[in-house]
Amino acid sequence: MSDSTHERIEQIRKGRYIETASLVYNLIEVVVSLTAGFATGSSALISWGVDSIVESNSAAFMIWRLRGEEKGISRCNVLKRKKVTLSVLSAAFAIAALFILYEAMSKLIRGETASMSWWGVGILLVSLVVNPLLGWGKYHYGKKTGSPTLKYDAIDTMICEYQTVVVLIGLAFVQWQGWWWADPVAALLIVPYVAWEAFNAGREAWAVDPSNEQLE
Repeated sequence: MSDSTHERIEQIRKGRYIETASLVYNLIEVVVSLTAGFATGSSALISWGVDSIVESNSAAFMIWRLRGEEKGISRCNVLKRKKVTLSVLSAAFAIAALFILYEAMSKLIRGETASMSWWGVGILLVSLVVNPLLGWGKYHYGKKTGSPTLKYDAIDTMICEYQTVVVLIGLAFVQWQGWWWADPVAALLIVPYVAWEAFNAGREAWAVDPSNEQLE
């Protein structure tokens, strides 16, 4: 094995470690945000937690793909894994967008008010710090390994950062201004980004050709 090949495998391994850290943290987000969201009736927290489920799936499939590259599987098989990963993610994002839309619209129609959850606020504040670090790691090793998929996942992580800010603002308006509608509206603001991710992932999955020699 040449030095350059060994170096690339090492960088891929480090990228996989970053994705593993992302998976673990996203699972923590899911548990805390969904528990707090259902306990307080917060559409924004529930929607954020559902998106974290999709992000967890993204990290898990990225680990699967990168592990294959570490083992030296053929380019054709790597691209097959990429196609499967993107297809599953596209479907998961689409389902998440529909669920969030239904949850938020139901709360708006019924006029339900969310109560405060310090656990929910806590995990959101922690995510404001953790997500940029994970995003930087994914982009860094995506650049090092020439992997557009890792860099694309870094963008997804930063979109999650945007969503975190939106949910925090919505909860703040509910708590300190009494604007009950701010919570479901914050959830609705997440929908376009989740739907866009579904579209992009599906488009990329369609474009992947496992018979192509060019590894992406």
